[in-house]
Amino acid sequence: MRVIIPVAGYGSRLRPHTYSTNKSLIHVAGKPILSHVLEPVVPLQPKEVIFVIGFRGEEVQEYVERNYSFKSTFIRQTKLLGLGYAVSLALDAVPNEPALVLLGDTIVELDLRKFVAAGDSVLGLHEVADPHRFGIANVRDGHILGLEEKPTHPNGNLAVVGLYYFRQPAAIRRALDQLLESGRTTRGEIQFTDALQQLIESGERFVPYHIDSWHDCGKRETVLETNRYLLAKMPLPAPIEGSKIVPPVYVAPDARVTNCTLGPYTSISSGAIVQNSTIRNSIVSPDARIADAVLEDSLIGANALVSGCTGRLNIGDSSEVIIT
Repeated sequence: MRVIIPVAGYGSRLRPHTYSTNKSLIHVAGKPILSHVLEPVVPLQPKEVIFVIGFRGEEVQEYVERNYSFKSTFIRQTKLLGLGYAVSLALDAVPNEPALVLLGDTIVELDLRKFVAAGDSVLGLHEVADPHRFGIANVRDGHILGLEEKPTHPNGNLAVVGLYYFRQPAAIRRALDQLLESGRTTRGEIQFTDALQQLIESGERFVPYHIDSWHDCGKRETVLETNRYLLAKMPLPAPIEGSKIVPPVYVAPDARVTNCTLGPYTSISSGAIVQNSTIRNSIVSPDARIADAVLEDSLIGANALVSGCTGRLNIGDSSEVIIT
């Protein structure tokens, strides 16, 4: 089996962090989003994992090659024309053998072996509160009757959440080729949902697979929400002498914490230094330094310096916010 993971987007909703870091490498609950994405992939023992990279793609390649032993291939996407275009680039390099597609900025918790065993063509679905933001599936009697991308008048709330399996991907490759040749776009992009809908209309039967645990990491609010969910599943942190820990909290083994109150729902990443501060519901990225601060609902970039601040911060890598 091949696994396709698109990670080429700019991540504009996560700026300023994505000016200097690929979105998939932003830390959540102590490690990059991409690490959480790849956790359920490793037990599949895939023949190959194909990453479609673009902006700051060299960072993704370096991270994967340094941390994983599976065969990895990196295909550069130079035109940001949507998920359908990204997947088409990867499928051009895939023979007509089983292929699993999952997104590099969403975290799902499930046994992917059960997912790929559910049928010849499988789509992951999740109930959402705001169906206008997603591709929505019309499901009846255990089959998907149709799909619509970000509908004005949604026919249900089962969103296609970025997990797709094709036992024989030749058909989806042809559907994407047809979209590309026709120049048809939806909201200016080659939509993967449109290609899937073509297959459904031609008689392809897709099995819906309900996913309970699905977490979007597309913007600051959802990154913090995902951080809260993941931290709540982690073991209690070790006590830190001179500091108060209010679980759930993650503190990297090499982080330095002095005279602080941390938590609940706070992640302190590798190499960070935090002194004389109170931090709640926040993520402190690698090698950041925080002193004499009271922070809540904050996302602090790598190598950032924060001193004397109170409130909510959203600052990118190597930034400085100092109040004296």
